[in-house]
Amino acid sequence: MKFKAVALCTVALAASLSAENLIQDALDAGLVAIPSDPKALTKAINEASPDADKFPTTMAAYELGKRLYFDPRLSKSGIISCNTCHNLGLGGADGVPASTGHKWTPNPHHVNAPTVYNSVFNSVQFWDGRAAHLAAQAAGPMTAEPEMASTPELVVGRLKSIPAYVNEFKKAFNSEINFDLVTTAIGIFERTLVTPSRFDKFLEGDVNALNDVEKKGLKTFIDKGCATCHNGINLGGTLQPFEVTGKYEFANVGDFKGDENGLVKAPTLRNVELTAPYFHNGAVWSLSDAVKMMGSVQLGIEINDKEAADIVTFLNSLTGKMPKVEYPSFPASTDKTSKPELDY
Repeated sequence: MKFKAVALCTVALAASLSAENLIQDALDAGLVAIPSDPKALTKAINEASPDADKFPTTMAAYELGKRLYFDPRLSKSGIISCNTCHNLGLGGADGVPASTGHKWTPNPHHVNAPTVYNSVFNSVQFWDGRAAHLAAQAAGPMTAEPEMASTPELVVGRLKSIPAYVNEFKKAFNSEINFDLVTTAIGIFERTLVTPSRFDKFLEGDVNALNDVEKKGLKTFIDKGCATCHNGINLGGTLQPFEVTGKYEFANVGDFKGDENGLVKAPTLRNVELTAPYFHNGAVWSLSDAVKMMGSVQLGIEINDKEAADIVTFLNSLTGKMPKVEYPSFPASTDKTSKPELDY
């Protein structure tokens, strides 16, 4: 019995040391945990938010931003909100290859809506990285004709016609309503949409936070070179070259080609099991297929079915704890509020 107990202890110690080595390998590969310590998390969010010093995350700004995020009156038609394409109940995306906007207009470039969860940790926003932070991103869909089809003047005019919103802006920003503060408030709300996972606990030293299969998948993820682009606190979110070693099979779906240098934002892998379909044009529905495709397109290697399955098992451990967001009630429109323009 003594021998058996010693053997079991030896196995457990070896497994613990192996897990500790894997944690170090992950850290060496550039993977970073979402901090479990609230102060450290606040620091990480603020460091990732260029406007955090000027516009801190107060409760008044958060509540205002949340209301605006869900309010469809920010769209020309009065029926599309930020949450329409970045649905917090659907992993922060919309679950279709390319979003549908004003007058049922499909996205003209056939671009897939990225998740809003953890987007604060992206170094750039949009697939081509054209916005540097969340507030700048919020302005894009709101004023794009195939999306919410609004204008800054329309948005501000509608909000100013609603006394409750006038008061909320004064409370949150001590200011009258202007379009920059509208997008700022939305960005402040989006800063809070962070989803820590078991993977983060593992990186912070809890060797039992991942099971053996997930650990094997993480090792395969690192060994195959996936962390070359999918690294940092968001396992993505930075501009990267695309089609490095091979051609993307569905490159002809839509006309998106990246930024002026052909760079494309590597999507965050957090909550990736919730955000199908995949790639910038939403052409791939299977996460396993996406993993194998990235092997050939980006790394110049073959990732076989077993290896892809292991990696997917690890990726599923990145599904995090969603923040509790209560759907808001909206203040009433008034006689001065402009009517919805459906353009039927």
